[in-house]
Amino acid sequence: MDKPQTELCVRLLGPADAERLCAADPDTFDAPVQPALAAAFLHQQDTHAIAAALHGERVVGMATGVFYLHPDKPLSLFIAEVGVADAYLRQGLGRRLMDCLLAEGRRRGCAEAWVATEVDNAPARALYAAAGGELAPERFVVYAWPLGGEGGADAPR
Repeated sequence: MDKPQTELCVRLLGPADAERLCAADPDTFDAPVQPALAAAFLHQQDTHAIAAALHGERVVGMATGVFYLHPDKPLSLFIAEVGVADAYLRQGLGRRLMDCLLAEGRRRGCAEAWVATEVDNAPARALYAAAGGELAPERFVVYAWPLGGEGGADAPR
């Protein structure tokens, strides 16, 4: 596929962007965007943020974050996921998405931002290092609990 000719912009999405998010390039997310979940996410702007790369009106990249407040720690930004559609890789969009999300964290007064990825995910690790992230000296393991919920369109939180 030829490289896109239209200029790409990166910006935060809000509640009015639900339809646009649902029409994202299929390579942007791991699975199809579900309208009810997209609307719920976009309406929780106090705790959730999504930076999007737009080619015209179409979402072709995204970075999501959760603002995490805890009783004994200052506000932090957990970067949950970064994704760019295949046709838009290697154009600096991942870095622009990270910069947008990190700027929002700074604007909100976050003390730090953090992200986790698989040890063997070289592209993600290169992106996070290029965006100024520092590899934490701590090593940790991750546990997961299947809780049985479908998490589908009928279960927005």
